[in-house]
Amino acid sequence: MRFSGVRCRFLLLSIRGGMAHRGDGGSAQNGGSCDEGWRAYDPVSGIGGEGALMSASEETSGDGGISSLFSVSGKVAVVTGGSRGIGAMIASGLVRAGCRVYITARKAAECDAKAAELSAFGECVSVPSNLAGPDGIDRLMEVVGAREDRLHILVNNAGAAWGAPLEEYPLDAFDKLWNVNVKALFELTVRCLPLLRKAASVADPGRVVHIGSIDGLTIPATENYAYSTTKAGVHMLTRHLASQLARDPITVNAIAPGPFDSKMMAFVLDDPATRAEVAQRIPLGRIGEPDDVAGAVIYLSSRAGRYVTGTVIPVDGGAAFARASSGR
Repeated sequence: MRFSGVRCRFLLLSIRGGMAHRGDGGSAQNGGSCDEGWRAYDPVSGIGGEGALMSASEETSGDGGISSLFSVSGKVAVVTGGSRGIGAMIASGLVRAGCRVYITARKAAECDAKAAELSAFGECVSVPSNLAGPDGIDRLMEVVGAREDRLHILVNNAGAAWGAPLEEYPLDAFDKLWNVNVKALFELTVRCLPLLRKAASVADPGRVVHIGSIDGLTIPATENYAYSTTKAGVHMLTRHLASQLARDPITVNAIAPGPFDSKMMAFVLDDPATRAEVAQRIPLGRIGEPDDVAGAVIYLSSRAGRYVTGTVIPVDGGAAFARASSGR
């Protein structure tokens, strides 16, 4: 489209509901302004150009804010089950990225040791607690609530697994894994809502990230019936909560990890032969590394991921679609 005799500069402003062009200091030969007819943003109708999601400092940073697109620096995060495995990988990534991170674990010595280790790179606070126990969530909320007036990121990682042959599979495994993998996750999320809402804005929503599993997306090779069932439940709960909390605004997403070095996978990955066999079945040809899962959480918790909610993201090197293509 050509405008004869018109000289304008345009600034693209991200707004809720799309993009708007804003005239900025332009002029026209007929004496009109590029701002003529430009309307303020109405958050109800989604029409107009005000309500920019970039801050003034980002607009004038010289790179349009791209250098801070994945920043989570200065945010407060809770990572459950953060003393080892995938939880420790996520906690480490968030601490190194500039978050103040609270980690939980059932074993106090392990939780304290991991927090001390990560504190060499930033702020990490140990809160030993069994979140599926009678007072575990109370203990966590007491500590966080006494130190923080808002919470930006909640990562529900704590979980349990149980494997046994079909005809020997104990029914109480479903009770235990439901309590740990689904019920405690739901209760903690609800209990954290007041702090998450205080941190939330349209420009930077509160973030909840659940750790599911590719075993909740496809049929596992191992007989872990209660685990796969409850992780599928986590994925459905993610979508349901995302729908309910979007207007707060709080985003809710899940990550479905594939094989990573963790206690749950130790029975397979600690043996070099079976480790090589597992890696060979993954299209990208390797086991997951800490940056893989930490990077996904940082993305979902940063400005880059603020428009993503209700999703389940496999972080698995392609393992889920490889299973699906083989009929599993």
